[in-house]
Amino acid sequence: MVVGPLDLAARVDEALAVQAVAFGLGADEVAVRRQIVLRHLAYPGARALGATTPEGRLAGFVYGMPNDRTHWWSTVVEPYLRRQGHDAWLDDSFVITELHVHPTFQNLGVGRALITAITDSAAEPRSILSAIDTDSPARGLYHSLGYEDLARQVLFPSAPKPYAVMGAPLPLRRR
Repeated sequence: MVVGPLDLAARVDEALAVQAVAFGLGADEVAVRRQIVLRHLAYPGARALGATTPEGRLAGFVYGMPNDRTHWWSTVVEPYLRRQGHDAWLDDSFVITELHVHPTFQNLGVGRALITAITDSAAEPRSILSAIDTDSPARGLYHSLGYEDLARQVLFPSAPKPYAVMGAPLPLRRR
């Protein structure tokens, strides 16, 4: 497996196919997310990494950007963070927008390699992300890297399950 820069705009459909399988998305949701990903890539500082097999198959991807309080995600999570006294995390943070690994390649260190590689090059002193608020392998990974829950039971419009917002100082803890 090789982790390196990913031209996400050129490989957006392949990346979203990984996300669809990993996250259980239908075709309509993938179409909406395609537009969101392409819009995010235009934000200053947005970057993506991919994990590819020796044959060039995309096994996983991550992308993120410096956080901006005017972005939709920040406007949704800010009241939850403020209630917990953590809204300062929205400033000077690198947000992990998406991290997905194809189920065939999960539990092999791919997600860990992707998130540590993208945050290692961040200029910001900390990282934030959101994950479905349940005991899951993804949340276990984030906790093992030093992410802590900043707010729980965060409700996003149209999301069927609540999320947790998590934050960690950079560089991430290595295990």
